[in-house]
Amino acid sequence: MKKLFILSMGGLLMLAGCDFLQKDPLTSITNTNFFGSPDDAEASITAVYDALQGAGLYGQDYYTIGEMPTDNCTSANGDVNALRTIAWTPGTSQVSNLFRQCYLGINRANVVLKYVPNVTMDTTRRSQIQGEARFVRALCYFNLVRAYGDVPLRLQPTETSQPSEINLPRTAAADVYNQVVADLQRAAIQMPASNPNRASRNAANALLARVQLTQRNWAAAQTAANKVIANNIALNATFKSLFPAENKGAESLFEIQYAGSADGGNLIADEVLPLPVATYSYAKFNIPTAELIAFADTVNDRRWAFNALVRNSSNLLIGRDHVSYIDAKNIGVSGANANDRGPFVYKWTSIGNGFNSVDNCYVLRYAEVLLSYAEAVNEQTGPSTDVLAKLNLVRQRAGLAALTLSSAQAATKQTLRAEIERQRRLEFAFEGERWWDLVRYARHTLADASATHTITALDLINTKRGSRDQNYLVFPIPQAEINTNTQLKQNPGY
Repeated sequence: MKKLFILSMGGLLMLAGCDFLQKDPLTSITNTNFFGSPDDAEASITAVYDALQGAGLYGQDYYTIGEMPTDNCTSANGDVNALRTIAWTPGTSQVSNLFRQCYLGINRANVVLKYVPNVTMDTTRRSQIQGEARFVRALCYFNLVRAYGDVPLRLQPTETSQPSEINLPRTAAADVYNQVVADLQRAAIQMPASNPNRASRNAANALLARVQLTQRNWAAAQTAANKVIANNIALNATFKSLFPAENKGAESLFEIQYAGSADGGNLIADEVLPLPVATYSYAKFNIPTAELIAFADTVNDRRWAFNALVRNSSNLLIGRDHVSYIDAKNIGVSGANANDRGPFVYKWTSIGNGFNSVDNCYVLRYAEVLLSYAEAVNEQTGPSTDVLAKLNLVRQRAGLAALTLSSAQAATKQTLRAEIERQRRLEFAFEGERWWDLVRYARHTLADASATHTITALDLINTKRGSRDQNYLVFPIPQAEINTNTQLKQNPGY
């Protein structure tokens, strides 16, 4: 029988990397009128990447979910208030959007993995496409399992609307993690070492290091990170040169590509920047907190220090560029008001098209690999010259002095843990990882009371909710999904 893929045709026409794929539109995509040529295989993997661009993932919600509940960000915008106050519910839009968008990416990857192996084409490229699909499937499942805990594990495409195919129960988180690891390990074999526009072996191993850290598998995290380090990748010479992303340098291991209006673009740039860098004035998302700016060294740390004045086309002062944030003044700028003054995220600089920005978004950078390696080794053996060598690459790029074993930060495993955490926060602020770091710190201490952290998600949950409610270490399963899938059960506390 013909099988109709539940996969939007628009996804097959979207940008992957820097090249448009021109395909004649089909009334429907079935296993008899598609996957007959190498072009079809390429179009199918394009659709997989397209799912990552959506507003439910890296086009918007990944960054609001990853930053708004944390000590990094605040906002007066009601659209993100449930995240800011840790008062999310099964009906919170971002909670629903992330779940839905991840499964869209998973289903498209499953289509590729089922049908591309049968396409007659160059065998090396066919294998690479399968590796790329496994990488994206792993990325989406990793985002799901750390956000919601147990989730349905679908490894075949959804091709009918039959309840027996759509209604799946939740799979234990440990089994989902095992699948993520297996996908990444196989993807690393199938993909080339690097690829500036697509997933690569280095990206698979970098993500695997993040996955293993999340599970507190220190030796496995060290091994995965070391596979990337062994390729002699360099950090960008300056932190400022990383932004906007746009595939700049070997440090970029994987980023989400945007072409602006051609593919719907990236929403987050316009949502975090002030007028006139952004399209218009309103209460923005992900406003840097006063605590974060006080935590950073805005004099000596090149990630946070004053860089230059920012002016508009009329030479009116917009604000002061502090690399990671802009201290907006908007002196004399028409239309600017209180919403456009103060600190704003400046890692997206809105280089075009407003709410259809062409700013790319980082998913994995080499700096994280170095810090992941340092953390994994420190948790196993404590301070060492090996740990400090990796940590110092990140510190010195930021203009900070190298640490030695006689430095106060390296006195004990605990003090070095705190320093590594400090550098993660300062290096990756606003890039969507802070909440997930805080959650894994909380789980680390719950698993080992001697492993204390400067601050964890439970500390913020206590501050904002009045108790250290562990239920809020995961999000609720979206109510719309429970209404659709009769086998889904809600997380405790929701």
